[in-house]
Amino acid sequence: MNARSRLVKTRLVKRSAVALAAVLATAVSAGCAAQPDAHPAATATARVAVHAVVHAAVAARGAAAACNPEAASLAPLGPPQVTAGSFMAKIRARGYLIAGVDQSTYHFGYLNPLDGQIEGFDIDMIKAVAAAIFGSPGHVVYKAISDAQRIPDILNGTVDIVAHTMTITCARLQQVDFSSVYFEAHQRVLVLKSSTADGLADLSGQKVCATSGSDSVTLITHYHAIPVTVPYWTDCLVLLQQDQVAAISTDDSILDGLAAQDPFTKLVGPELTQEPYGLAISKQHQDFVRFVNAVLAKERADGAWAASYRLWVSTRVPAPPPVAYAS
Repeated sequence: MNARSRLVKTRLVKRSAVALAAVLATAVSAGCAAQPDAHPAATATARVAVHAVVHAAVAARGAAAACNPEAASLAPLGPPQVTAGSFMAKIRARGYLIAGVDQSTYHFGYLNPLDGQIEGFDIDMIKAVAAAIFGSPGHVVYKAISDAQRIPDILNGTVDIVAHTMTITCARLQQVDFSSVYFEAHQRVLVLKSSTADGLADLSGQKVCATSGSDSVTLITHYHAIPVTVPYWTDCLVLLQQDQVAAISTDDSILDGLAAQDPFTKLVGPELTQEPYGLAISKQHQDFVRFVNAVLAKERADGAWAASYRLWVSTRVPAPPPVAYAS
């Protein structure tokens, strides 16, 4: 269990304990105020309330323990096929796939100023999905969104899919579905080369930048640093360059891109978390989740995933992340 998972589990247990203590206190107070046989119905109601909270707390802890973000997606039912009546068929009839993406994360999703095209590793995953629907990697409308917009845009149907360096977490799985893991990142720290900090542990009481809607803020707070939130990671880089923050902390995949844009910065510290990336999809379109997973399985098998990694991330290409499914 990584540091962030331990922190979340601890908070969950504490919240459950506080809730239970509050109801117990209310029940005991009610019982003490009443005569032994004066309000049996009220006493029984109090007992029911206590039992309800106990069961809710146990269920919550069980759900947290059962959640495995890296094995939470639906298995493909074969090769990617656009079947009649499917969500993929509706996308094909519309004529284009709508993808929520980043345009400011170098290497993963960024706007190339030379040709005005959005490109990167995440974008290649979207192109593969589009190719499986339409027979070619075109037919995509890219909607540039912030970290904070990712889940709302899926929930309100503004986009069909999100490819946005998005970590699969248990909390997010309550709201949206994800594809299988297509990339593994780790939270680290970016500082100026003049800094003596060697990780979040050295930044207690100092300002550390992250984006609104990212899960990086949790760990920043855990290390008693002061989180400063902005819409985009490039905003964090500007704040670092202006000495308005001491560091930026998020996934190393994102920090690598920022460091490539500023030679006066450096990545420091250990890998603090595991950040499994998935493509986010509405829970209303489980057929699309299975379809996307079939596309990703093909990408891993035919070398397309490795080619994209080599082009955008590093010439030292690892094996793709191991795949596991919920069903």
